[in-house]
Amino acid sequence: MRALIDKLAKEQILTKDEFKKLLSCNEPYLHERAREARHQVYGKQIFIRGLIEFTNHCKHNCYYCGLRRDNAQVPRYRLSEEQILNCCRTGYDLGFRTFVLQGGEDPYYTDDILVGLLCRIKETYPDCAVTLSIGERSYESYKNLFDAGADRYLLRHETADAAHYGMLHPSYMSLESRKQSLSDLKEIGFQVGCGFMVGSPGQTLDHIVGDLFFIKDLEPAMVGIGPFIPHAATPFNQEQAGDLHLTVNTLAILRLMKPNLLLPATTALGSIHKEGRELGVLAGANVVMPNLSPTETRKKYLLYDNKISTDDDPRYARDLIDQKMQAIGYEIITARGDYIA
Repeated sequence: MRALIDKLAKEQILTKDEFKKLLSCNEPYLHERAREARHQVYGKQIFIRGLIEFTNHCKHNCYYCGLRRDNAQVPRYRLSEEQILNCCRTGYDLGFRTFVLQGGEDPYYTDDILVGLLCRIKETYPDCAVTLSIGERSYESYKNLFDAGADRYLLRHETADAAHYGMLHPSYMSLESRKQSLSDLKEIGFQVGCGFMVGSPGQTLDHIVGDLFFIKDLEPAMVGIGPFIPHAATPFNQEQAGDLHLTVNTLAILRLMKPNLLLPATTALGSIHKEGRELGVLAGANVVMPNLSPTETRKKYLLYDNKISTDDDPRYARDLIDQKMQAIGYEIITARGDYIA
């Protein structure tokens, strides 16, 4: 197995069967080599991003998501521009230099509204980066947002297999449309992120290998992956959560495939295991994203059940992340944390 890991570290690609062996392995050397690869590019620095969940309205009805349109149990909300700027102000004072604006696909937020918001954020905090994660939009819309100052865009592809994509989404949504959006974002000049859930319903190791090949071809700046966690108000409420070990193995493989990736240790990872984010960092992750959203809205933004940190004050969350990272030998830094090409 060590020879296979060394081969991946050297060649940054394997065959389908070789990838499947690594995904299933229980070899600490895999995570050790992933840490080495990350250290060579980013050292032991962990980038911190301030997550602002600004709307939980969504026009879509994805089968895995707690914010799905048909979930009538969700108290819906939208943050005002001033509320969003207050979140940025809190984050900036705590040392955050990237703000991640995440929401459902909410038609209320037109280009005009978002462009105005982006301009205000960038004028107030010119030394900060802004990441958007707001789903599929037109090429023109993406261009408007980029021109207004957005730096990065995270759009999970969810699966590179069209049939599997159809198991997770309503029939009017398509993998081809998602891929086109990712292509548009790259062409425009965003630092682009894709990603998927490990253990999503119907997923096999073959699907994950397909995702790895897709990521290799796309060459994104970021990859956001975490375990699938079911939500009670979705069709997948009886499905099993994704596996911790498979998730961290996938992180390690991604790091070896592309040593310069921005690779988050996700909140979902911390939600299935009390040390999940630390294990993610020890497998090669180099980004964490504490929540800057108002505490009164966080329990209304539940993509899955049993999400951690819904009550944490931003300063407490920031200090806690510091302590957790220091305990495993890493350092949170207050920098934009841009992708190193």
